[in-house]
Amino acid sequence: MAREQDHILHRGIGMTSQRTRERLIQRLYEEGISNAKVLEVIRRTPRHLFVDEALSHRAYEDTALPIGHNQTISQPYMVARMSELLLEAGPLDKVMEIGTGSGYQTAVLSQLVERVFSVERIKVLQDRAKERLVELNLRNVVFRWGDGWEGWPALAPYNGIIVTAVATDVPQALLDQLAPGGRLVIPVGSGEVQQLMLIIREEQGFSRRVLGAVRFVPLLNGPLA
Repeated sequence: MAREQDHILHRGIGMTSQRTRERLIQRLYEEGISNAKVLEVIRRTPRHLFVDEALSHRAYEDTALPIGHNQTISQPYMVARMSELLLEAGPLDKVMEIGTGSGYQTAVLSQLVERVFSVERIKVLQDRAKERLVELNLRNVVFRWGDGWEGWPALAPYNGIIVTAVATDVPQALLDQLAPGGRLVIPVGSGEVQQLMLIIREEQGFSRRVLGAVRFVPLLNGPLA
């Protein structure tokens, strides 16, 4: 199974050369991504399958790209950084992702943790993401079409939560769904003033670390067909 999956993950490598991917990995390493497992998963995940064919030649640039519906696929550095932060304290069993989007971050997470529960408000985007993950034989992801501000309380708690859109403040529902010792990685702010935050559920309350300026699309309320 591992060999079959590896073959699928490398499909299309002729169109987007290994050299191009290696340049991206080198850049991520130089920018401070040090988790070897995260770098390897980024290396072997075919990002060109998650963007429009017209943009596939830019798939391994370290930049966000449009995916329609006023959404973007996050830049590889941010995908790697947020994944690395989640794994900083060790392996994770159960992670909730808010914002399936193209499914690229979902695909990366699914190779790093045991189970991923992904929530997306735009149904057409999530349906496409599901198809891509099935094609890549990544089957440890469960999807929910719904409001990211609400999370997925029925399946809580989660050891990790990652939010791929900026919230004006930290949703209380997500804090409530975090397991003891669990980690929440989320961009917070509005307009041009956005900060990436790491929030950890401690025995008494939550600890918070501000990790620097970022730029994400807004986390909006309500599902959209």
